[in-house]
Amino acid sequence: MQTFKYIIPEIPPTLNKFLGRENSWEYRNTKAEWLKKISLCCIPKPRKPLEKAVVTLFFHFKDKRRRDLDNHLKFVLDGLTAAGIIRDDNFETIELRLKGIADKKGITEIIIEELQEDLTGIH
Repeated sequence: MQTFKYIIPEIPPTLNKFLGRENSWEYRNTKAEWLKKISLCCIPKPRKPLEKAVVTLFFHFKDKRRRDLDNHLKFVLDGLTAAGIIRDDNFETIELRLKGIADKKGITEIIIEELQEDLTGIH
């Protein structure tokens, strides 16, 4: 079983930033930037994308404001898939764990643990 640990030196923007906006180019440009950040920061990569994994995301926020953690996921999970670290970001491929921490770091910490077992929970 392989484990990969990565640090992204910032936190992805919330998807709320893009809701109701007429200009979809801002979303596309931001997504492209995050795909590149993930690819550059997530080294080493597995030889082939992981088929099953536990993905743990720690968002180290600079302040204690209340946040919905799920709004920060999209760019990170899409980036991990595009970078070839995980096969897909669906429920059959990953188990997702989230944690928000107010410690003034302003970083995203990613821990990915490869699994050999079925994630469906059905026996």
